[in-house]
Amino acid sequence: MRPYIICHMMSLLDGRIDCDVTEQIEGGDEYYEALDLLDCPSTLMGRVTMQMHYALPEPFAAEDKSPIGDEQYHAAIEAKGYIVAIDTMGKLRWPQNEFDGMPLLVITSEDCPKEYHDSLIKQQISWVATGKAGIDLPRAMEILRREFNVERLSVTGGGNINAAFLKAGLLDEVSMMWCPGIDGRKGMAAAFDGLDADIAPTKLQLMSVERMGETIWAKYKV
Repeated sequence: MRPYIICHMMSLLDGRIDCDVTEQIEGGDEYYEALDLLDCPSTLMGRVTMQMHYALPEPFAAEDKSPIGDEQYHAAIEAKGYIVAIDTMGKLRWPQNEFDGMPLLVITSEDCPKEYHDSLIKQQISWVATGKAGIDLPRAMEILRREFNVERLSVTGGGNINAAFLKAGLLDEVSMMWCPGIDGRKGMAAAFDGLDADIAPTKLQLMSVERMGETIWAKYKV
């Protein structure tokens, strides 16, 4: 048992997802209007995206690097929805314990220093630690559903975490928005990025297409 998971992204026509560039092209609220319509009270982002938009600039540095060592979780605040951060080794520091009116919940691996989890407890931040040599994403999703009552979850990037959810078979839908512009810069991340060359492509089933301003919004079943 896990949440129903929808990956929701906006990109340029060439697939790049640099937020600064997409905001230059599409300055409205189309992305967030569509996200609201998906009815996902909880939203998950990868470490890089959380660092860019929510976390403090200086990384967390544990004095005692002893790992937490086994699967555990801590529920600091009970809520109808969470901002969920993926942070495998506990590098992100937080200015507060909630964002956009939703409490923060951090997912790490079991190799993450216990000192990091202790710091989250002091800030009243919920967390889940699961997986050796990396986060066990399927297990983390089970814990979110069972222990935190997360029934619907939007995954909103970046490209590597989106691809990790796709590879793990955890996506139920892909909600993709294309704004009317082109980036084209070499090396910029795409909506799904970082998979090995031998991974087979994923076929999707088109559910709907809608125009929102100058942006195209398409929803697919995985």
